[in-house]
Amino acid sequence: MATTWIKAIHKSGGSIAAALDRSTDYIKDSAKTNDELVDSFGCDPYTAQSEFLFSKRQYEQKTGRDQGKNDVIAYHVRMSFRPGEVTAEQALELGRKLATRWTKSKHQFIVAAHTNTKNPHVHIIYNAVNVDCTGKYQDFKRSAIALRRLSDQICLEHGLSIIEKPGLSKGYNRHEYLGETKLPTVREQLRELMDYIIPNCKDFDGFINALETAGVAIKRGKQLSFKLPDGKKFTRQDTLGDDYSIEAILERISGKRVVKPKTKPIPIHQPQSENLLEQIQRCVVPKNSPGYDRWVAVFNIKQLAKTFNFLQENDLLKYTKLSEKAQQAKDDFNAISTRIQAIDARLPEISILQKHIGTYSKTRDIYAGYRNSHWSKKYYSENKDDIDLHKTTKKAFDELGLEKLPTIKMLQTEYAELLAEKKTLYSKYKGAREYMLKILAVRQNAESLLNFKDTAKMKDYNRG
Repeated sequence: MATTWIKAIHKSGGSIAAALDRSTDYIKDSAKTNDELVDSFGCDPYTAQSEFLFSKRQYEQKTGRDQGKNDVIAYHVRMSFRPGEVTAEQALELGRKLATRWTKSKHQFIVAAHTNTKNPHVHIIYNAVNVDCTGKYQDFKRSAIALRRLSDQICLEHGLSIIEKPGLSKGYNRHEYLGETKLPTVREQLRELMDYIIPNCKDFDGFINALETAGVAIKRGKQLSFKLPDGKKFTRQDTLGDDYSIEAILERISGKRVVKPKTKPIPIHQPQSENLLEQIQRCVVPKNSPGYDRWVAVFNIKQLAKTFNFLQENDLLKYTKLSEKAQQAKDDFNAISTRIQAIDARLPEISILQKHIGTYSKTRDIYAGYRNSHWSKKYYSENKDDIDLHKTTKKAFDELGLEKLPTIKMLQTEYAELLAEKKTLYSKYKGAREYMLKILAVRQNAESLLNFKDTAKMKDYNRG
């Protein structure tokens, strides 16, 4: 996966509205998104350009700043994935995560997944003006590199591949550039696990049972397929190589075929009755331990220190407590995010309803005259536009299932209340998100260091 580029959107000699329309219409093209693969934050995806423009005007009024032809209106990001690794829906969700983390929830954005190419890709457009209309996004030197790093981090978190040579300089290895050790692929992990299990098996059934005991899900069909405990999808047996077919495994069990493991096998972890800090320390002290090797491959010393401090300061020395707190933080953040999205969806509805009610009121007397004329053709021809407009608004109300129309004042009150609630939610959103990311990172750090694959294996850590 890679973030291929980030571009600033300027007026380009035309109006601001025209520039926004060109960009947003392109990424929302129904032929590429199937009219479904579009999402947003802080705005309605289908009125985003107008809301971006409104934010810009608010910004100019509040700050008095106008950069003229050099003004950046918004930023356009493109994110690509390797063919076959993700669905369009998954690409959309990953694009939303990238946009949220890159803008730190301070800027409105729309995100759309395109399906018109072999590899799913995502387009993101985020407003240069922040949600408070008091400042703008400050681009910085090598921001594209920082964005690639964030994209790669999200990729690794979801078990996806990244570009090893992004073209930053000739011959540069992507992992060397990031200062990381390349993580094993799903197939490599399966092969390593099988290499470790086969010597201890007496028959093929014992081999299958050992895999299932290790947490591997097995799907039977024309070909066996395997999924790791933390895997996203199944991997077919015939893609693992000649030494891992059913015939080859039977030969290896019987001793007719000898295969030397290409990598050092990682033993299945056996939890002990200790708290998390004690067990983490035991894994870290011996520098050649599998837990420490895995830690170095993914994390750094600063993250290790943060994990220790967080566990101690928040009294989360037992895994069940840490897990419960992490889930609660995730639920709290999702509740806030879901409510903000609901408000964002309702606000345009109120605006449209107000417009319809205004139109309905203005044309009501004309339509009543048409009815009283016993549907006179002459009266209709003289008042055609108003009569048709009245019918259209009446049809819209019927589709909404409104038995009684709300008043303009009621809608204005609801709109104001929702805006106030949204402002309050935004003030909580950042703190909830930061806490959620922090505690989820701590939980992931602890699990990765201790090499846990199955939450059930954590139970022994909650004794004593």
